[in-house]
Amino acid sequence: MTYCVALRLDQGLLFMSDTRTNAGVDNISTFKKMFTWSVEGDRVITIMTAGNLATTQAVISLLDERSVVPADRKQTLLAAPTMFQVARLVGDTLKEVIHTQAEGQQDAENTFGATIIVGGQIKGMEPRLFLIYPEGNFIEASAETPFFQSGETKYGRPIILRAFDPSMSFEQAVKLLYVSFDSTLKANLAVGMPLDMHAYKIDTFETGIVRQVAPEDAYFKTISSGWGAALKEAFDKLPDFKF
Repeated sequence: MTYCVALRLDQGLLFMSDTRTNAGVDNISTFKKMFTWSVEGDRVITIMTAGNLATTQAVISLLDERSVVPADRKQTLLAAPTMFQVARLVGDTLKEVIHTQAEGQQDAENTFGATIIVGGQIKGMEPRLFLIYPEGNFIEASAETPFFQSGETKYGRPIILRAFDPSMSFEQAVKLLYVSFDSTLKANLAVGMPLDMHAYKIDTFETGIVRQVAPEDAYFKTISSGWGAALKEAFDKLPDFKF
């Protein structure tokens, strides 16, 4: 399984994903789920994938290959004129891969399903964030829905709903995502470290901060233990139920 989150902040975009994939408790592996393309001074685009590993790897490979084929470069991440067109391109590629893999296999399209989060900024436009479904259609983040999750979302969602504010700093947003991921890691063995993180600051058109959070990361451990202690303290202060 997977857990990916992308936040649309006033300062820019923040992405975080885990790296665990599994096909049963005795077949657990680590694979990258976050990918970034950039043209310095022009655009930065980040994609996070969730779902069937063969499908998502095929999508990323196609997007990579088509970006270096001169004859078809207009239909690539590196030349699309808007982030909306980027989202359409990714959605079409995902739909193409699922259809190709499912050909000749009865009721197989769900088996090859995947969802993708894509966000970034192209020069002259605002940063944009999209959630793309297996059918190739997508929705865009807005003021009312300024973040997207994919994969195993239910354990980490409550803290984001309660605490997220687009005006918060990157430092505060990372802390929030650490708590969200810590809750998910403790509740679901199908999500695991290390975590990949990418922070893109608005109007820089540079990749920004890319970091991998290892299981022994001191700050993550501090957040994990501090969050657990704070929850227990808050719980103990609540009035007891009266029968």
